[in-house]
Amino acid sequence: MSHLLSVRDLQVTFGRGASAVAAVKGVSFDLDRGRTLALVGESGSGKSVTALSILQLLPYPRAHHPAGSILLDGQELVGASEKLLRAVRGDRVAMVFQEPMTSLNPLHPIGRQVGEVLEVHRGMTGQQARARVIELFRLVGLPEAESRLGALPHELSGGQRQRVMIAMALANEPDILIADEPTTALDVTIQAQILTLLQDLQRRFGMALLLITHDLGIVRKMAETVCVMQAGLVVEHGEVATVFDKPQHPYTQRLLAALPKGSPNRPASDAPVVMACQDLKVWFPIRQGVFPRVVGHIKAVDGVTIAVRESQTLGVVGESGSGKTTLGLALLRLNHSDGPITFLGRPLQGLSTQRLRPLRREMQMVFQDPYGSLSPRLSVGQIVGEGLEVHGLGGSRAERRDLIAQTLVEVGLDPATQDRYPHEFSGGQRQRISIARALVLKPRFVVLDEPTSALDVSVQAQIVDLLRELQLRHRLTYLFISHDLRVVRALADELVVMKDGKVMEAGPAERVFTAPQSAYTRALMAAAFDLEVAPTG
Repeated sequence: MSHLLSVRDLQVTFGRGASAVAAVKGVSFDLDRGRTLALVGESGSGKSVTALSILQLLPYPRAHHPAGSILLDGQELVGASEKLLRAVRGDRVAMVFQEPMTSLNPLHPIGRQVGEVLEVHRGMTGQQARARVIELFRLVGLPEAESRLGALPHELSGGQRQRVMIAMALANEPDILIADEPTTALDVTIQAQILTLLQDLQRRFGMALLLITHDLGIVRKMAETVCVMQAGLVVEHGEVATVFDKPQHPYTQRLLAALPKGSPNRPASDAPVVMACQDLKVWFPIRQGVFPRVVGHIKAVDGVTIAVRESQTLGVVGESGSGKTTLGLALLRLNHSDGPITFLGRPLQGLSTQRLRPLRREMQMVFQDPYGSLSPRLSVGQIVGEGLEVHGLGGSRAERRDLIAQTLVEVGLDPATQDRYPHEFSGGQRQRISIARALVLKPRFVVLDEPTSALDVSVQAQIVDLLRELQLRHRLTYLFISHDLRVVRALADELVVMKDGKVMEAGPAERVFTAPQSAYTRALMAAAFDLEVAPTG
């Protein structure tokens, strides 16, 4: 039986000679029409490099294939002519990338970008191309399709941009669609919509789908077969149900057991309130006219009341744009707000910058993207120790260096690495550095803004365990912002659900998870836990 796609003993090496790095080491698999194969593994396992090899999109000559074959309907793609590859790319085989904002041209309207694919492969122009683009936008569920043709990518939401990418990929009804982490950057409800859309479109066009992901819940929902990759090798391959229910390889077993688990820390019943706000509002004015005047407001946070006790974690969940991060920044007095805010019983509203500064060291923040929040020009020691210098803490330089080393040990890093730079660390290690930067000042209250969303599932679990351990050791109070409800469930004792700046539901986390009261919360829970994978025994 001939397969639509056959990959045999694929090898990919970057560089040559003594500096060569083998990224893929003999990968083999088959994909048939109408079927879905998932490539699963952590960052650096070789998933995306394997997928890019199919379309020969790797940066040659730095990347090359020492051995291997990729057959599309019996036609060899490895080493194929540029003419053949141009005919295959975007026509017979199309690809949807992880981050649509970086995949779409920011200077061209989305209608033109999708129309370009039709012009190159189908010779469509003018009204014919325009009609087909509108048809594709409607097919992928982009609202107000006709009026969106002239929109630029930044004028769309993340989910809408991903729908445009899918429309572009489907423009020529390809035989194979490669989806490389197509939902990682999306909210849980949008993620569910995109996955359902891909399934519907696959059934409609009879496409084969090659799905690349580190989210095992998505694999369970979408794929029939799975290849588990580690360090460039396929360590396990088979039907999804068999591999997930009876994993044979230790790495697969670790992946399946790595979902965030455990119970949140519970504060003492008489624990003091560390951070509180009442009827908090953050409204951004909308100005129009030659002499700008305020014609309305964007109500990013609209009447929120919360209280967080010592050693407690308050989870704040909701989709992008719900006001989660704005709430965290307002509590730290990093943006303007109205309504009383108290820290350890002390009012913060109205305090001058000078009077607020001594309190800053007790109120810290850990950001979503550790690479973006760490200066590439500073060493780890300089990054972690910067706060000590600002607040005049830690004593002499040698004493500060010892304190930095102790803090790095606390977050699970080698203290000898403090003279290295952020780019020399993995994503999980960089997030530990971010946590160390906050922890070295011995804070009482920490805002954690999506600290695990950019991490592999096993690293997520490690960071969750670390945060719980540090909370117990130092009686830390967390405001944990996330759209990943599985991570929130493992950390949060209390839960606030936000939508459009308002609190839709609040209360003990387990009650909200098991018996949500509002329709919006029920939709969030259904979207998140429909993808859940039960840990193996």
